[in-house]
Amino acid sequence: MKIFINDIPVYILSEKKINMNRAYGLVVREFEDIVPEVLADDVLIMNASFDQIDSLLRLMTDKKLKKVHSIFISSREKRDLINYLKGKFKVVEAAGGVVEKKGKLLMIYRRKVWDIPKGKLDKGETIEECAVREVEEETGVKVQIDWKVDAVWHTYTNKKKYILKKTHWYAMRCVDDRKMSPQKEEGIKKVEWMGLEEVRKALHDSYRSIRYVMQEYTKKIGEA
Repeated sequence: MKIFINDIPVYILSEKKINMNRAYGLVVREFEDIVPEVLADDVLIMNASFDQIDSLLRLMTDKKLKKVHSIFISSREKRDLINYLKGKFKVVEAAGGVVEKKGKLLMIYRRKVWDIPKGKLDKGETIEECAVREVEEETGVKVQIDWKVDAVWHTYTNKKKYILKKTHWYAMRCVDDRKMSPQKEEGIKKVEWMGLEEVRKALHDSYRSIRYVMQEYTKKIGEA
């Protein structure tokens, strides 16, 4: 399982899946304290206890761990650890899309970064319906789903409560963009079509989770 916590990718793995040949910046053993000042590069927490998970969550939600690239957490009981982690958060679902038109992709500018359209699931709708609705509401572009790219977990806080969001991402095609415009009430300033190189540059300072989605999309269309 892969979760983006405060925009840092965290991998939950079984003990057997850990690559000990990797050059980790720090290895934390079972029951050792997690010290924020020494966290750097790729961090491995071996056979993590629930107390270590609690400590890590506090650190990652309260601090920007700028030196950390990714965190790998191993467990002898992977499913128990995942369930414990999920129990710390309110889980919500959302959906969005990577929209293509004549080789260009649909991008939105919100909160001073480039992003791709997405939003939370409404009661009574399917994930696919949510994805289409959110893209059309946020951009004014009519779309049709082609295939699923991936589902990404990430966390954030809202009114001091921990939220774990699972966002389902779909590859979409543009049906009609004559009414394309940003949904300003959602804080969207701009909507633009960009070529792939433009997208890569635009996402350089964006969220890692969004860069991951775009990487998965481009990898899959390259394999098609």
